[in-house]
Amino acid sequence: MLRGLSLLVVALWAGALWMTGLAAYILFDSLPDRQLAGNLAGKLFAAVSYIGLVSASYLIIQRLFEFGTSAFRQSFFWLVLSMLLLVLTGHFGIQTHLQNLKTQALPLDVMQSMFAGQFKMWHGVAGVVYALECLLAMAMVIKVR
Repeated sequence: MLRGLSLLVVALWAGALWMTGLAAYILFDSLPDRQLAGNLAGKLFAAVSYIGLVSASYLIIQRLFEFGTSAFRQSFFWLVLSMLLLVLTGHFGIQTHLQNLKTQALPLDVMQSMFAGQFKMWHGVAGVVYALECLLAMAMVIKVR
């Protein structure tokens, strides 16, 4: 039963990552207000971060429970741990910094402020981190057994 639940967790996490990326693209492509699109996408990315935190925690605990210390020799374990570190870095590090830049820019929109260059750079870093998560999710789907 734990193995079956692990498969569902992997599917949910990977699917949430990929669909959130697609949804963010659609929001920016469809909405004329980029600030609104960014706010909505931010909420989606926050939700998928929490899905990742719960999923990674479950998968790591399940592997340790099922395999003991031999879990440390499994590539799947290290994929999940790497993804967890990326989620933590993205959500609690990079996103927090982006939010601070937005707050410092008030009452202006961050893109109309002196923080626009920094925001663009950190937004790009966030995109790379997210892309890495998505690539690792593909490997996680392939490696889960």
